Amino acid sequence: MKKITWRERLRYRFDNVMARGPIAMVIGLFLISGALIALIAAFVAMTGVAPTADDGSSPDFFELMWLGLLRTLDSGTMGGDRGSVPFLGAMLAFTFGGIFLVSALIGIINNAIDARLQELRKGKSFVVEQNQTLILGWSSQIFSIISELAMANANQKKPVIVILAEKDKMEMEDEIRAEVNARQNTRVVCRHGSPLSLADLEIVNPNAAKSMIILAPEVADPDTHVIKSILALTNNSNRRAEPYHIVAQIHKAENLPVARMVGGSETTLLLVGDLLARIIAQTCRQSGLSIVYTELLDFGGDEIYFKAEAGLVGKSFGDALLAYEDSALIGLRLADGRVLLNPPMETSIAGGDRVIVVSPDDDTIRLTGNAAPPIDAAAMRATRPLPGKPERTLVLGWNARAPIIVRELDRYVAPGSEVLLVAENDMDLARALPELTNQKFSFRRGETTDRRVLDELRVEHYDHIIVLSYSETLGVQEADAKTLITLLHLREISERAHANFAIVSEMLDLRNRELAEVTRADDFIVSDKLISLLLSQLSENKELEAVFQDLFDPAGSELYLKPAGDYVELGKPLNFYTVVESARRRGQVALGYRIKALSGDAAQAYGVRVNPKKSERVTFAAEDRVIVLAEE
Repeated sequence: MKKITWRERLRYRFDNVMARGPIAMVIGLFLISGALIALIAAFVAMTGVAPTADDGSSPDFFELMWLGLLRTLDSGTMGGDRGSVPFLGAMLAFTFGGIFLVSALIGIINNAIDARLQELRKGKSFVVEQNQTLILGWSSQIFSIISELAMANANQKKPVIVILAEKDKMEMEDEIRAEVNARQNTRVVCRHGSPLSLADLEIVNPNAAKSMIILAPEVADPDTHVIKSILALTNNSNRRAEPYHIVAQIHKAENLPVARMVGGSETTLLLVGDLLARIIAQTCRQSGLSIVYTELLDFGGDEIYFKAEAGLVGKSFGDALLAYEDSALIGLRLADGRVLLNPPMETSIAGGDRVIVVSPDDDTIRLTGNAAPPIDAAAMRATRPLPGKPERTLVLGWNARAPIIVRELDRYVAPGSEVLLVAENDMDLARALPELTNQKFSFRRGETTDRRVLDELRVEHYDHIIVLSYSETLGVQEADAKTLITLLHLREISERAHANFAIVSEMLDLRNRELAEVTRADDFIVSDKLISLLLSQLSENKELEAVFQDLFDPAGSELYLKPAGDYVELGKPLNFYTVVESARRRGQVALGYRIKALSGDAAQAYGVRVNPKKSERVTFAAEDRVIVLAEE
């Protein structure tokens, strides 16, 4: 065994002291300075080399310590020294020692400050915010979510969004500044760390958050990351006793039971694929419905709110439909927690129930107190709707949502309808597709970006066209490129043939969606932005989950755009109270309309008006539509 020398022991102890950080080094410097000053002062006092004063006295040891301290801190104080050579040598030793020690002290302090700044730039400092919205993870959806939350909190006092992601803090802040134009009065705090790490989660103070949004990372299997993040929050030994409000997205249906088991009642989960498929199936069939959904889901216009209204207790739901001038009543949240959209009109509103309304903001929900709304009974019509005609739907492209879309379409279309799917590769769809009742399914192999293939299909003879992204076989940019090329071909064919078919397409990257900016209400692009809107809405109000489930489920009441002539007299100015009353007599809720003449005007929301003032007069034409909440 090697014999350890005293030098090695001394060096080892010195290294340990240095490794303890700036505070240990500063304390060490003070001790060395004190020892140096005491040693030199003792030498001067013991040798008596210090000059005497006019009264013949010499400085004692403590006076020499003070003189030495001054020379150590300021080397210029020795300029006027007088005395013997040994005394001047001692003062020079004070000065040289001071230069070394003070320089070392300045270096240590400077390095400590720089290290602290670097640590702050890394985003590792604790967040002391209260009642913040916490976003865990990073994806292209985050910019839409921040924008929506900023609008939602515009009337709040000092709202805060805290982000924890495995991304450089400075880089996150730069991207947010570049992508989010208006943050209102909302402050965004970024921290670097893993949402799966308990130590990193402690940094963002989840126990003080009012809600949490878990973003799925842009990787091959994002669900495992989401489930682990939920687990890290709910099973943390340091968590708060009160339930969390967590919102997350799951991509695969087989992972949903595990996520629900882990998150329990604290977590609201969006099954992305199933939800997007339902929205695609609904919006491709009804011109303007996509604009209605966008209006209801973003915070820039009218949204869905819950409110307790003591003034409506004892009244029926049908009577309450006319109780608001600036808001549209669409359902009830019963005292037992059940949510009913468009309940039977005779349903009585009891104490503890809350109304579900569409309104510009939560502070704009006000009863009008108008006991007799001005209804033009003579202008109401009771036209029976014509039976649905068979429809032809063309699906271009393929991903796992295709079977769900075909299944959902089968629930809406009339018997005798057809659906044709065109994709690049041969595939066995017999197992993927359920048994269809109202439509006939067929498959054709073809390149969806090839103009000759589209011309051979004679797409102008289809009622609806859906362009699916090859999200499971191609990268994001390559898949979006195919979608974009196909979409451009379809738009050119539509303009050339003067065809009026609806196009619904998928875009994976939000930036590509902006490149393919919509040109009309029938040209709807489904992307992750729609999921971002839903995540933002649910983070602000957990109870909206039941509303969205009912709204997007064909088993309950859904939104429809029905001919205005079925409800009121055409060509006659009338108020929206009359439209609401006409729909009420059919067991439906009217919450807006669409003017066909404005369908090409983006500034007028393509003619779609959700929650109009009921006293405003409007004149409907033959192709105009009324937006109603109905069971069919």
